[in-house]
Amino acid sequence: MQIVCKILLVLVFNVSFLKSQIQEEIHFESANPFAMSDVINDLDNQEKQEVYGILTIPNDILTDAKYPLIIGVAGSLSWRDHHYEYLDMYQQAGIATFELKSFKSRDVESTVGSQVKVTTAMMILDAYRALEKLSKHPNIDKERVSITGWSLGGAVSLFSGWLPIKNAITKDVSFASHLPIYPPCFVDPENTDFTDAPIHILIGEIDNWTPAKPCIEFVKKINNKGNVGLTIYPKAHHSFDSKSPLEQNEDGLSFKDCLFKLTEDGDVLMNYLSLPMSSPFMQKIGFLFCVEKGVTLGGNPVAREKAFKFALDFMEETLKK
Repeated sequence: MQIVCKILLVLVFNVSFLKSQIQEEIHFESANPFAMSDVINDLDNQEKQEVYGILTIPNDILTDAKYPLIIGVAGSLSWRDHHYEYLDMYQQAGIATFELKSFKSRDVESTVGSQVKVTTAMMILDAYRALEKLSKHPNIDKERVSITGWSLGGAVSLFSGWLPIKNAITKDVSFASHLPIYPPCFVDPENTDFTDAPIHILIGEIDNWTPAKPCIEFVKKINNKGNVGLTIYPKAHHSFDSKSPLEQNEDGLSFKDCLFKLTEDGDVLMNYLSLPMSSPFMQKIGFLFCVEKGVTLGGNPVAREKAFKFALDFMEETLKK
């Protein structure tokens, strides 16, 4: 009898939790630009793509209340358990979340080892098209929308703040803040015109997938307005905020020896040859000069705890009324 009661209690608790949220699948039109230069110079001619995501409102009562929103963007391994833990944390704090499904919308499971099937440019466009759509939602406060992402999604969170690409997509809506988590910083932009919204990078000291060292110089270069911050967690690898044990991913591309120029027109240039990596073939050639295969990833409990606390504090501060 006690076991039955416990099971009923668990079921009631789960039903109660589910009822405390409203989930909605949101679809919108985006496109498939390979490079950021495709967005800046030729957006109207890019192949169209339907994209969707999952909006979660942290309330089961349909009212006129408007919620702040965080758009989450996954990395090359797609959505992982610790990503959802962040979203759950934000929802419990009364913030709506949007799980951007750039990969599933294109029938892609992972981009590890290739980085061509779904690119940063595609996902930045997806993020802004999602923001445009969600800004019209009756329960979303369009002035209080942040973006966060991990690894490849961290690139989206970071470079969605780069004004040449942002203004090529839209001048009607903007993100209130950007929280990139272990993004690729190994880029040297000619144009350092970034948003004046708060940007803060979280990264591990010994990350050999997206290394921390280039982030130091990157932040120095783009922090013209004093709104860009950087936290480096000691003895932390890629995915330090997960609960996963350390492991080697032999397909992952290590960029620890790379530093690519980013032109004002959005072309990422090869090391040495300075040719634009604006197609899958040219990118493959460009990676030969500095990229190695084989990376380490896994959790660091101390860094994980600090990152989750920082993330919540950052969001509550930048999205407050």
